[in-house]
Amino acid sequence: MVNSEGIPRHRLTYEQWVEQLKREANAVAANSPEHLSILVGDSLSLWFPAELLPREQTWLNQGISGEVSTGLLKRIKLFDITQPDQIFVMIGINDLIRGVDDTTLLNNYREIIRDLRWVHPDTEIIVQSILPHSDKYSNWEGRDRLLKISNERIRNLNQELKLIAEEEGADFLDLHPLFTDADGNLQPELSTDGLHLNDKGYLVWSSALKLYNEIILDSSSNP
Repeated sequence: MVNSEGIPRHRLTYEQWVEQLKREANAVAANSPEHLSILVGDSLSLWFPAELLPREQTWLNQGISGEVSTGLLKRIKLFDITQPDQIFVMIGINDLIRGVDDTTLLNNYREIIRDLRWVHPDTEIIVQSILPHSDKYSNWEGRDRLLKISNERIRNLNQELKLIAEEEGADFLDLHPLFTDADGNLQPELSTDGLHLNDKGYLVWSSALKLYNEIILDSSSNP
């Protein structure tokens, strides 16, 4: 997969990624598709297979590999001109890997939601829980840094994110239980390396998105 300049996406710098996402957002805004949904986040969102996303919607993927909450807060303006029905946000694991404290991450998340709510007042903002990792079964290249982050800490952060979402008028989609084993770790069979997802993992996520939309549709038709 290459960008408009012929550069393979995995070789893009962060700045090139931002410019690429800006172009893609502008193109979508120019076409004004119906039922637009936006995925916002890091590599977990970035590598979501397009063919597994719910087909009833048009999807704009605004994920960047390695993204942290501070970076996302700065670049969400890239899709200000779009008119999405939904914005799905997942961010945070890279903050933890880089040593960002919980308070900073949560404050950034609150600001992200507020900014999205301000620019897109009629859009559903959906905060998705931070996923666990596979603990000792992880073979990700940054395994030592990953193992310093307990999955209990991630569970606690998700509880805080749920409260923040409720306070800021966003929904909270708790994906965490769908991916955990009996010990609260990411199921190895859903992951490529104990951190990132494989096709089975994305199928679980896709099913959660479909179920979420079915519940929302049902509730709107039966007030």
